Amino acid sequence: MLDTGTTAWLLISAALVMLMTPGLAFFYGGMSRAKSVLNMMLMSFASIAIVSILWVLVGYSLTYGEGYGPLTYFIGGFGDFGSGGFINVVDEEGGYPLMVDVGFQMMFAIITVALISGAIADRAKFGAWLLFVPLWSLLVYFPVARWVWGGGWFDQLEGWFGSGVVDFAGGTAVHINAGAAALALTFVLGRRKGFGSESMRPHNLPFVLLGAALLWFGWFGFNAGSAYGANETAALALVNTQVCTAAATAAWMLVERIRYGKVTALGFASGAIAGLVAITPSAANLTPIWSVILGLIAGAVCAYAISWKFKFKYDDALDVVGIHMVGGIIGSLALGLFASSVVGEGAPDGIFFGGTPTFLLVQFIAVVATIIYSFVVTWLIGKGIDLVMGFRIPEHVETNGLDTELHSESAYAFDELDAEELSSSTPPGEEKPSKQVQV
Repeated sequence: MLDTGTTAWLLISAALVMLMTPGLAFFYGGMSRAKSVLNMMLMSFASIAIVSILWVLVGYSLTYGEGYGPLTYFIGGFGDFGSGGFINVVDEEGGYPLMVDVGFQMMFAIITVALISGAIADRAKFGAWLLFVPLWSLLVYFPVARWVWGGGWFDQLEGWFGSGVVDFAGGTAVHINAGAAALALTFVLGRRKGFGSESMRPHNLPFVLLGAALLWFGWFGFNAGSAYGANETAALALVNTQVCTAAATAAWMLVERIRYGKVTALGFASGAIAGLVAITPSAANLTPIWSVILGLIAGAVCAYAISWKFKFKYDDALDVVGIHMVGGIIGSLALGLFASSVVGEGAPDGIFFGGTPTFLLVQFIAVVATIIYSFVVTWLIGKGIDLVMGFRIPEHVETNGLDTELHSESAYAFDELDAEELSSSTPPGEEKPSKQVQV
């Protein structure tokens, strides 16, 4: 029978996760330079349009549908093409319509590919991105999501090691997956002009804070919604999400204070995202105290990790690798250390609660497999697109800004505003002074 409470919670959670992608657009847009902010935000919104259609057509089927022979552990089949077979069908165990699950998981697929865009800010062709989104979803996200949640080979590790992979809401499938893909694309596209020698500071920190706030808010649907019910697990996931995120902001600000002598708004926002990422795989399997400890670790480590790009000379423009890949690794491995079977569902005890190292080993295998697969396949996709149509914009477009060159728009109409100011301030009969505005 239909459980209206569970159905309502999943519908709300799906809407919350949907809000995260516009929130990501604000977060990334604020971190970008003023001349390319619209392009950066459009990359997130384009992901919504493309992945939504692709998910309904084949994504849900390839992730959760029946596969073909041994391939079923890697990818599903096309038996549920179009998702029309789920109309008016209720999940017997959960009591929710299967169509609400299609919608809920659709939002995860959307934001995962959108996360990658931050690494290639200021230098990617928009048309190439529109081709990359469906290819990456088909060849990377759908298979990895299958491994984690669709009965793929990660579950089969239980037969070998006595424990399967635990990923409550997407540490591997979403964050490590997107972070490894982002790293691969930085090598395909190369570094921005002036990387390491010119200032590339965020142009709009209020946008960054607004985006972080929307992400934080939406993340309750991301994590607590993954309980698939308005129940004790959802309540634990919500509390753990909040306290881990709060602890990560504190740790990030402390690192900033020690390293630079100042605490920044960008640091606070970045710390919040690092905490949200870290708690994602383990939100239902830690006690609140250990969630705080996880947040402190993730905030401090990710604060250092974002500077690795200068040491190793890869241009991860908006710190996707340092926050999402590193944060996802920390959160996934933390399960092998801090998980408690007393509070969690589907996870054995971690080492700190008397568990064996086997569970940590299984988590490590999942982390490494996700990184290798995502990096290699993304690099091949990126290289293929680069050979066919070119992935990187010409130098003059990068110099002038992607907004005007690619979209014939600008986020801030400085010239028009300046002309209006001159017109209103010049007395009648006097010649208007010439004034140039540089952005």
